[in-house]
Amino acid sequence: MRLILMGDLHYHDIDEAVEGLREARAAFYETYLGRFLEMDANYHISLGDLTNYGTVSELREVYEILGSKERSFIHVLGNHDLYAQKKMDVLRMTGQKEYHAIDAGKAILVFLNTAKEMDFEDWGGWIDEEQLHWFEQTVKTSGSKPMLVFAHHPVFETTARSEKEKGSIHPDIDMWSILKQKQGQGLFFNGHTHVDSIIRQHNWTFVQLSAGLDQHGFRIVDMKEDEIRIMAVDVTDAALTDHAPILHRHMKHFGHNPDARGMDADRETIVNLLTTVQGG
Repeated sequence: MRLILMGDLHYHDIDEAVEGLREARAAFYETYLGRFLEMDANYHISLGDLTNYGTVSELREVYEILGSKERSFIHVLGNHDLYAQKKMDVLRMTGQKEYHAIDAGKAILVFLNTAKEMDFEDWGGWIDEEQLHWFEQTVKTSGSKPMLVFAHHPVFETTARSEKEKGSIHPDIDMWSILKQKQGQGLFFNGHTHVDSIIRQHNWTFVQLSAGLDQHGFRIVDMKEDEIRIMAVDVTDAALTDHAPILHRHMKHFGHNPDARGMDADRETIVNLLTTVQGG
């Protein structure tokens, strides 16, 4: 099984009065998403903040690009995706699910919703009791199968910047009380903090992706019988490097992070599935 992941994309509406901005946006996003879609995989996954404000135009336009090639695309909601519209309206537009799981045979794929609805003051993550109960039951019934969890926000005090205020799922939510029930290996993929990071804690590997506007690339997740290999893919097309600076200058609700790229150990890793581990 192969997965292709992208971090925060922040496809955004523009000020039409800025000369060349429409052309720069088209060149950047069409090239970036074209590279994303051209790679073969079982699933292509966005880790949230696919859009910059979740407006009808942003969602319609980015999904039009994503629909240019037939792929199994899954979009977990980020806080930026829910600023302009209610959650159910966004889900109706996109055809996505709020949260769900896929039994992929050799592994369980879990997609969480950690984004608050139309909360402009608090961009941190939250999970309600109903979803937490569902997640706990999903972890329990997964047995020793590898579990891959995809969410926008990181678990508190795991990956880089997750310890900062509003930088994670809220610390009051005891995610570890659920995660420690996992038998075998668990992997948790997220975005939100705009910096690459990989951290291992207990029997969980936490993999954080930076924003595509800062660090142009993706992650390939290859699952084999004995290991899960996570590899970084850089996209170096001139359409990205030439046009990203003008997008940075004219974007609202986005701050460019020049230090988004971590060390190699923050971007690639191998999880051994033959090691016997228990939760806790």
